[in-house]
Amino acid sequence: MILTKQYRCIHSSSCQCTKGHLSEDAIFLVFQQLNWNPKLIATLSCVCKWFDDLAKRVLWKEFCRARAPKMMLDLQSSGSHSVDGNWRALGKLLIYCSGCSKGGLFNSIHIPGHFVYRTRFSRTSGKSFLLPQCRTDVLYVSDPCEHLDQGEEGDVGFFRGIFKSFSMSKVRKMLIKRKALLHPTEVCPYCKAKLWSMLQAKMIPQSASCRLGAYEDCVEYYVCLNGHVLGICTLLPLSDSEEASELE
Repeated sequence: MILTKQYRCIHSSSCQCTKGHLSEDAIFLVFQQLNWNPKLIATLSCVCKWFDDLAKRVLWKEFCRARAPKMMLDLQSSGSHSVDGNWRALGKLLIYCSGCSKGGLFNSIHIPGHFVYRTRFSRTSGKSFLLPQCRTDVLYVSDPCEHLDQGEEGDVGFFRGIFKSFSMSKVRKMLIKRKALLHPTEVCPYCKAKLWSMLQAKMIPQSASCRLGAYEDCVEYYVCLNGHVLGICTLLPLSDSEEASELE
């Protein structure tokens, strides 16, 4: 069932959807029993602005905490009660591979975006995507989502991630110092913020390809103004990628 989001309703006293609706506490308990099901949270968000606001403030936050509790504790350990780019964007990043379109961000082939059941995000892996002078930054990166046998492109992997406190990170400062340009048309698929190309800024270390099990000159990734990361790589054959991991 496809639901069209309605923005006319502001959940005022005259709004039809207030008649007999549940309180925030009751909705919280219902979704807690549903284990913070992301499809149902998205469906509730389509009802009206009030439910959309409730989902953004409460439900997506609880979904993120349930899906990746240690990661969420770390991302908030600097004292912030929110995360860069909002909880809904982070929730989508946890469960959605953005894919790519021909002529789009990665200008290669068309691979539709799709939801993934479960993805491992690693702070240790994130270090491999940072230049040595930036490795005090905290970056969580996912394992690559593999799309095999993509014609001339070979085996393609998509990865995604998020910086902790990106506004204060050394990566952001270096991007600004190097006068890196924001992409003129494309935006982050998770929060719609503008994107910096780490490849264009020459800020992708060789260790990134080793960590991904990818060809050295076939790794590209972007970071948005809110610190969300999305990237693509061409994966080595399995035996070669195992050798690359040993070299790392």
